[in-house]
Amino acid sequence: MTRTWPEKLAADEGVLAWEFLDFLRRTAVLKVDGLTREQAAAAPIPTSPKLTALGVLKHLTAVERYWLCIAGAGLDLPSLWKGSPDPSWNLEDDDTPASLIHAYQQEWANAEALKKLDPGATAADGERTVRWILAHVAQETARHVGHLDLLRELADGQTGE
Repeated sequence: MTRTWPEKLAADEGVLAWEFLDFLRRTAVLKVDGLTREQAAAAPIPTSPKLTALGVLKHLTAVERYWLCIAGAGLDLPSLWKGSPDPSWNLEDDDTPASLIHAYQQEWANAEALKKLDPGATAADGERTVRWILAHVAQETARHVGHLDLLRELADGQTGE
């Protein structure tokens, strides 16, 4: 998988926002791709026992499902957040890097429905603009890509942007 930096002389705010989100998504995938299940399921930070590379991907999938697809585009999809505390960090025995990368990428396809809306439009939830939701998901993704940077380095020493 390759990443492309967003257009430096961007003229369209909506396109630029989606390009940055896509860059962050691909970075998240690259941080998990190549890890074994054992490495990706490891929780190396004692104070954060659910912070695993697989957990981050599951959480980002739930973030995209809720914010971009349900709240933003109004798609009739089940939320992946059922219960409290947030269950999206919980791993199942059959969660692997490949399966969770695939699920995350499937959510990108679902989110394409939001791209059709003007950034200034009110989102389906009636409480925010599409612009707000997109900015929120980008900041959430960026924050968790930072976690993935650390988790990948602790797992196998790989660093990079």
